[in-house]
Amino acid sequence: MTSSEFISKFKSKYLWGNLAAMTMVVVLLCTAVKYGIDIYTHHGEAIPIPNILHKSYADAEHILDDADLKMVVTDTGYVKNLPPDCILEQSPAPGVKVKAGHVIYVTINSDHSPTITIPDVIDNSSLREAIAKLSAMGFKLGPPQYIPGEADWVYGILVRGKHVVAGDKVSVEETLIIQVGNGQRSASDSVDYIDPASPINEENSGDLDDFEEVTGPESESESRSSHNQEDVLE
Repeated sequence: MTSSEFISKFKSKYLWGNLAAMTMVVVLLCTAVKYGIDIYTHHGEAIPIPNILHKSYADAEHILDDADLKMVVTDTGYVKNLPPDCILEQSPAPGVKVKAGHVIYVTINSDHSPTITIPDVIDNSSLREAIAKLSAMGFKLGPPQYIPGEADWVYGILVRGKHVVAGDKVSVEETLIIQVGNGQRSASDSVDYIDPASPINEENSGDLDDFEEVTGPESESESRSSHNQEDVLE
């Protein structure tokens, strides 16, 4: 191909028409992709999150649906003075602006109080150790009840006047009463005491060794004295 033929091809309307068409297609594709991504990602949209705290689950779900938002329950809690299934927490917080379709994570109120398992502190720890452990676990503690026993030693736990043991599940709303020793011996404990000044009973004398007094041989002087006494008597 000569140079004149190559130059003449660049002057062809067909070639320039194809190039223009290709350019327009590329521009249209880039524009469509840009606006399509904006539409898909809701670019520029900002929806303020409504306040659904303390709303019932059904009402909260309806409010978020109207705002084109979604709700997912992630946890449950317990507040005694609030109805079951009401919203206790929400994330993100009310007023935060998000895009349509954003997920709002919520915590709902349980219909019963949570329970905690009694740990192994009965007859296994001091009062101070038991208080520290039970308080850290979330138990409510009342004033300890002192009973005869080793000082500051835990002998039992009461819930509503009834004994509980390690492994029992107790509501966090209940109050635990720790029974602890006061350092005094119980009156029911029997103690054997023998007064050293009192005579030994015959019934108890069986534990003593039986013995018989044995006299030794008489001396010569004692023998003569006894014979002289016999002669005088005769």
